[in-house]
Amino acid sequence: MSGAPAALAASVLWGTADFLAGRASRRHPAALVALVGQAVGLVVLAAVLAVRGADAAALAPGAISGAVGAIAVLTFYRALALGTMSVVAPIAATSAIVPVIAGVADGERPGPLQWVGVAAALVGVVLASTAPGRPEETAGDHATQAAAARRAIPLALFAALTLGLGLTFLGRAADHDALTGVTVARAVAVPVLAAVAVRARVRATVRDLPPLAAIGLLDTAANTAFALATTTGLLSLVAVLGGLFPVVTVALAYLLLGERLRGLQRAGVVLALAGVPLIGA
Repeated sequence: MSGAPAALAASVLWGTADFLAGRASRRHPAALVALVGQAVGLVVLAAVLAVRGADAAALAPGAISGAVGAIAVLTFYRALALGTMSVVAPIAATSAIVPVIAGVADGERPGPLQWVGVAAALVGVVLASTAPGRPEETAGDHATQAAAARRAIPLALFAALTLGLGLTFLGRAADHDALTGVTVARAVAVPVLAAVAVRARVRATVRDLPPLAAIGLLDTAANTAFALATTTGLLSLVAVLGGLFPVVTVALAYLLLGERLRGLQRAGVVLALAGVPLIGA
C-alpha cells in the first residue's frame, strides 16, 4: 500500500512521543503535558496553514477528531503515568480496531486473518492487564504501585476507544485536506485542555516547557503523517501500521527504564502487538 511509509513514520513518532509523555506525566499533571504539546503543535500548523490555505470541507471531521482526541490524550497520558508503559501502550494500540470497524461500515470486508488479529488483540489486552508492576517497587510501596497500575488498565482501554475514534475522524478530514484536519483538531483540543488545566490549577516553570514542547512537535508530526497516509491507503490498513507505535514505546521503556514483565503479561503484550498487523493482513 502506498501509504505505508507515512503510516510507519507515524508509529515511530507516536511511540517516541508517548514514551516521553509517560515520563513527563510522572512529574507533571497529564493536563499540563497534553496542553503544552497540543498548543505548540497548533502554533506550527496554524502558521503553515496561514500561508497555504485551508479546505472548509475538512473542518467538521477535524473538529470532532480534536474533541475526542483531547479526551483521548488526557486519558492516555494519565494511564502512562500510573501504569507500566510496556502494558499501557499495547492496550492503547488496540485502537486500530475502531478504524477497522469504520471501514467495515463503509463497505470494506476484513478477511479471516484480520478477525484473528482482532481476537489476538483482545486476548492480549486481558493478559497484559494482569497485575502489572514496576522494577522500582519495594516491599513498602508494592501495594500502592500495584493499585495505581490496576487503575491504569480501564484508562488505557478508554484511551484505546477514543484514540480510535479520533483517528477515524482524522482520516475523514484527510479525505478533503490532511493539514486542515490536523490543524482544526488541535484548535478544538487546545481550549478543552486549557480548561482542564486551569481547573486543576497546574503550574510549570520556563524550564519545564521545552521538553513538553518537543512531545507536542513529535505528536503533531505523527498525526500529520497519519493523515497523509490515509489519503493514499485504506483507513483500516493505515491505522494498523500506525498502531505499531507500542513497539517503540516498549523498546524505549525496556532500554531506558528497565521495565520488566511477568510471563502472562509478556504473552499479552506479544499477542496485542501481533494482533495489530494481523488486523490489516
